Amino acid sequence: MTLNSEKIRKDFKILDQIVNDEPLIYLDSAATSQKPQAVLDVVSDYYLHDNSNVHRGVHTLGERATQAYEASRDKVRAFINAGDRRQVIFTRGTTTSLNFIARMLEGRLDEGDEILITYMEHHSNVIPWQELAKRTGAKLRYIELDSEGRIDMDDARAKITSATKIVSVAHVSNVLGVVNPVKELGELAHAVGAYMISDGAQSVPHMSVDVQDLDVDFYAFSGHKMCAPTGIGVLYGRLSLLEELDPVEFGGEMIDFVGLQESTWAALPSKFEAGTPNIAGAIGLGAAIDYLNDLGMDNIHDHEQEIVNYLLPKLQAIPGIEIYGPSDPAEHTGVIAFNIIGLHPHDVSSAFDMQGIAVRAGHHCAQPLLKYIDQQSTARASFYLYNTLDEADKFIEAILATKEFFGLK
Repeated sequence: MTLNSEKIRKDFKILDQIVNDEPLIYLDSAATSQKPQAVLDVVSDYYLHDNSNVHRGVHTLGERATQAYEASRDKVRAFINAGDRRQVIFTRGTTTSLNFIARMLEGRLDEGDEILITYMEHHSNVIPWQELAKRTGAKLRYIELDSEGRIDMDDARAKITSATKIVSVAHVSNVLGVVNPVKELGELAHAVGAYMISDGAQSVPHMSVDVQDLDVDFYAFSGHKMCAPTGIGVLYGRLSLLEELDPVEFGGEMIDFVGLQESTWAALPSKFEAGTPNIAGAIGLGAAIDYLNDLGMDNIHDHEQEIVNYLLPKLQAIPGIEIYGPSDPAEHTGVIAFNIIGLHPHDVSSAFDMQGIAVRAGHHCAQPLLKYIDQQSTARASFYLYNTLDEADKFIEAILATKEFFGLK
């Protein structure tokens, strides 16, 4: 099945607008995706008809809100093929999920243990481990990358040793657009008794993800990058670990019994969901999953790959353009970071904005990576299910127009 781009675009009313006298072309979905009307309607309907706290009241609104909230958990479970709904913990997003993991595993690290990540990680998968290393005396180490930004698996094999306790890697880079071999890294990690963690913020929205096949111990992702509202995310964990580990947020609803001096925790998944959750966000995430499932994740992936296969060779043929990540379109997702030599990325982004095209400029919350590739910042275009080949052409035209405006050959 081929996605009907024109039909899909009608679901996203925000795209039907003029920016700086030009039709909007939104190429910043790696930062946050747009939301289809079906998701907006479900969230609005909740607030209009069912707004109530969950798991607390036995009145009709409370029952309906709880039912919708927990139905979304079941949708997430099926979407990532988790084995049990208790493995799906709602959080504020990928950042919160990764911070939870770092806190939960703190008691299992000692001085001299090693935490292994890569140079391509988002700050959300760097700073929690830096802080964990400080608190425990563990050492944070980095896996090298090859010349096109792929993980150097020889270096990974050399660095994953009996001292390694945690391996945490992005499934897909938010800068390089490379898909990382999470399953293979997990096999290496588990062989030495280490935990395997993956940041799925840039993978879950764009491809089919099977956490059981990946055999990860923890997996984190955000709703707002997959057509859902902001402020909702998921932490998936291996059931035995979630049962063993203690929560790191405390308060209402995550307790079984509260005494004057001590308390006991509720069963999963409530154990890790303290306080009033983002009910509307979770319900919106469920609606987004319905929307993506209706389109088909394989179809979404194929559509984005068609754009990359078409665009990347054209981009590579333009003189004075540096592109970061794999040169083979088959190895590159719809995240394309680039620079026009001689121009600051912020000037490029501003020039694109004047042409109605939204791209991001900066370090993309990946400063260690930018230093690793000897760049202070880049521009980044990121394509999603609502983008078209015509927009890819206009993106190329914008690069040529920008070069001409600044007098570059």
